[in-house]
Amino acid sequence: MQEWLWDDDVDDSVREKIENLTGEDLVDEDYASAVDGVILWWRDGDDEDELSDTIVDAYAVLGDDGPLWVLTPKPGRQGAASSSTVQSAAKTAGMNAATPITVSPDWNGIRLRAYGKGR
Repeated sequence: MQEWLWDDDVDDSVREKIENLTGEDLVDEDYASAVDGVILWWRDGDDEDELSDTIVDAYAVLGDDGPLWVLTPKPGRQGAASSSTVQSAAKTAGMNAATPITVSPDWNGIRLRAYGKGR
């Protein structure tokens, strides 16, 4: 699994659960080989156009049908991002965004899929 836009505010318990589930350490955004999945930590105040570009870059190294998740702080938390902002960036990147789900006490996750996938 590849991790994009890591910062000090991420939820390490989410990272640990992914590593325990996959049996592998997360790799950072500089990893240049194909990956089985992507998590992207995104906060309000980050550039929405940059989010679209990052989604495109992350999808480019993602293996067939691998999951791509955008994780955002939950409403009321510092850096909370509107799901409509993520959906707009996903649409610009050619992706569909699912309804947000809770991934930890402070973070929501939104799964993205390329148009036409998952039908």
